[in-house]
Amino acid sequence: MKQTKQFLIYGATGYTGKLTARTAKDKGLKPILAGRNEMKLKALAEPLGFQHRVFDLSDRVKLEAALGEVDAVLHIAGPFSATSKPMADACLRTGTHYLDITGEIDVFEALAARDMEAEKADTMLLPGVGFDVVPSDCLALHLKQRMPDATDLKIYIGGLNALSRGTAKSMVESIARGTRVRRAGRIVKLSRPAKANCDFGEGPKPTIVIPWGDVSTAYYSTKIPNIEVRMAATPPLRVASLLPDFMRRAIGTPLVQSMLKAQVDRMPEGPSEEVLRSGNSVLIGAVTNSKGEAARTRLTTSQGYFLTAQTGVEIARRVVLGEAEPGFQTPSLVFGADFILQFEGTSRDELNP
Repeated sequence: MKQTKQFLIYGATGYTGKLTARTAKDKGLKPILAGRNEMKLKALAEPLGFQHRVFDLSDRVKLEAALGEVDAVLHIAGPFSATSKPMADACLRTGTHYLDITGEIDVFEALAARDMEAEKADTMLLPGVGFDVVPSDCLALHLKQRMPDATDLKIYIGGLNALSRGTAKSMVESIARGTRVRRAGRIVKLSRPAKANCDFGEGPKPTIVIPWGDVSTAYYSTKIPNIEVRMAATPPLRVASLLPDFMRRAIGTPLVQSMLKAQVDRMPEGPSEEVLRSGNSVLIGAVTNSKGEAARTRLTTSQGYFLTAQTGVEIARRVVLGEAEPGFQTPSLVFGADFILQFEGTSRDELNP
């Protein structure tokens, strides 16, 4: 493997990319920034004192040349349904560790299917190094350690009310795919998920089943066969969860997708600095076994995008220093269930013995 001890941030000029680049600067790191727009890259990189590279993922020569300079890429340019494969392909060809911040189930599954290919290339494929799915993945493994014979895992997420444009576009794409969970080890679509409440600390609140990345990753981390993720219900989530299949199919057509994403482009780029610094998220994890025994843990974290920048940069730092395992991996499998506890604003509490 290469030993440059350097990483590249691709998609650096988006909302999360800029936040990540500035976090890297604050940590004393000097990643190479990359993306498609030279003017935006230069405006971001020069004040930070970073090098930058301009290329599109379709330009194989420039892409591989840039990856040849680094040990790892922190891929931030979504939607990952379109960008993950070309970046992962290039990483496997060049022996560059692949990191991304996706939360898309299909992207996780596609990368997991390339496990043996990555092992042969002595390369790590580690998607989901942001809020999707570092805190929830660490929580899942922690609960598995508490209850090794767990057969059912539920993760409840509260506090995610402010979205970036990139996240909103990924959510628009996910509507057409329906609500998915894992049952008996298989990912399945639910026609009408059951209602459930969760107390995030202010009394019981209604929740909605969502197709969060842990439906994929928590299975690889824990081998628990039944997994679902729920989010505190907002009006848009409630509407989306009740859409009939014919409306989901209509939303999935290129024309409607284009119209909805055009509306997203009119949104603010992402949460304000005040929200980033003052917001927080609460995750409740619950496991049960075949005997009906249960265990619950609460994980409180900083605001989601703030945490994404922190975890993404820290993982990239560790990977280029040699903390990498070839093949497909999850954050907790590489760094452990307690990895999340080192980050500002994070605490973990057992809610029962």
